[in-house]
Amino acid sequence: MLSAELLARLQFAFTVSFHIVFPAFSIGLASYLAVLNGLWLLRRDPTYLALFEHWKKIFAVAFAMGVVSGIVMSYQFGTNWSVFSDRAGPVIGPLMAYEVLTAFFLEAGFLGIMLFGRERVGDGLHMFATLMVAAGTLISATWILSANSWMHTPAGFRIAENGQFQPQDWLRIIFNPSFPYRLVHMVLAAYLTTALVVGAAAGWLLRRGRGDAATRRMFSMAMGMLALAAPLQILAGDQHGLNTLEHQPAKVMAMEGHFDSHPDGAPLILFGWPDQQAKTVHWPVQIPNLSSLILTHDWTGALDGLDTIPDQDEPPVLIVFWSFRVMVALGFAMLGLAIWGLWARWRRRLYTARGLHLAAFLMGPAGFAALLAGWITTEVGRQPFTVYGLMRTAESHSPLDAAAVGASLAAFVIVYFFIFGAGIFYLLRMMSTPPGTGAPALREGPIRTAGITPGPAETPRQHRG
Repeated sequence: MLSAELLARLQFAFTVSFHIVFPAFSIGLASYLAVLNGLWLLRRDPTYLALFEHWKKIFAVAFAMGVVSGIVMSYQFGTNWSVFSDRAGPVIGPLMAYEVLTAFFLEAGFLGIMLFGRERVGDGLHMFATLMVAAGTLISATWILSANSWMHTPAGFRIAENGQFQPQDWLRIIFNPSFPYRLVHMVLAAYLTTALVVGAAAGWLLRRGRGDAATRRMFSMAMGMLALAAPLQILAGDQHGLNTLEHQPAKVMAMEGHFDSHPDGAPLILFGWPDQQAKTVHWPVQIPNLSSLILTHDWTGALDGLDTIPDQDEPPVLIVFWSFRVMVALGFAMLGLAIWGLWARWRRRLYTARGLHLAAFLMGPAGFAALLAGWITTEVGRQPFTVYGLMRTAESHSPLDAAAVGASLAAFVIVYFFIFGAGIFYLLRMMSTPPGTGAPALREGPIRTAGITPGPAETPRQHRG
């Protein structure tokens, strides 16, 4: 029978998995809307206005779903994790409150103006409201990631006699050692996720012969953002990994599958099946010394293994090992799609390369999948601690019966799949329709999209074909 602790962990993992995709999408989409609105004001090109009006409706639905799922998730701190809330509340509570007081109020205050106020408040104030919504999403991510990062690299506190974590230095708490790396990594992930969704919607329409000016510009902008953000994300991920090696070495050992220490250079295990009981990786496919080169920038750099960590402090290796590989594989797939897009743009076939359009459509969910894989790597890799090295997960949950937690988990699963399933279906329906009719049709002649003029090869007849 499953324990109350494991059921509580499963329930939180389930609800946060539903929640995290909506704020990530909202962060990227809010910035995209700000860019579209700014370009409309600067150039008065109707394609930008058509795209803004199209994607703001999708943003409104995604934002609402993120708010609802976030409220449900936050209640679990009091219901299932009351001991953690009591002990870590003096640190985590204010950080969460700052997020509401600064970011959420900013978003909520200007959201209505952004959605409905263009004709009522004028272009200047409407643009300001759009920027404030975009800023609010980024500020929200800042506070949430600060709180979560503190759980991974706690700093600026003392432990009182009653076991509570008492704040002593708020600057050290907020800007804890892993926070800058995790913030950059998450924001880039949000931009990549949004670029892939926008690119998938445009690729779907282009494949169906619905390539009007707005759709083509949408595809061009998505591929441009992908080409910019994908290599930056790989660099940011490398720096984040080095930071994790410094502060959470057991997590990196699990990610790499290193059960044994390697004093003369550690191999990079590409694939294999970690066996935590046998302390080995079965059927490994590996490249000698490459892990040392990546993590220490030295071909023969020494790396410790899980043999230096007490068994009771090891994270679940199998989950962390494979979730990390899923995230990395999807990251390089995004880079490959970005390079393909640049090649097609250089050859002036960005709007006629049907294979590229299909690949962009199929990669639409990749940002969400990579986001979830990265979250699993991060959070499962922190186990068996809620506050790394200081407070165990087994000590953090509420004194509830397993039956009660199991019943609430079952209820969450049923309700979420009905409600959020309907919401996601509605979002997909909106994304599959072309943007508004404010843009000129493709057959009216070539259009200039993000500085690129379609070449002679991109004729309407070839596009329809």
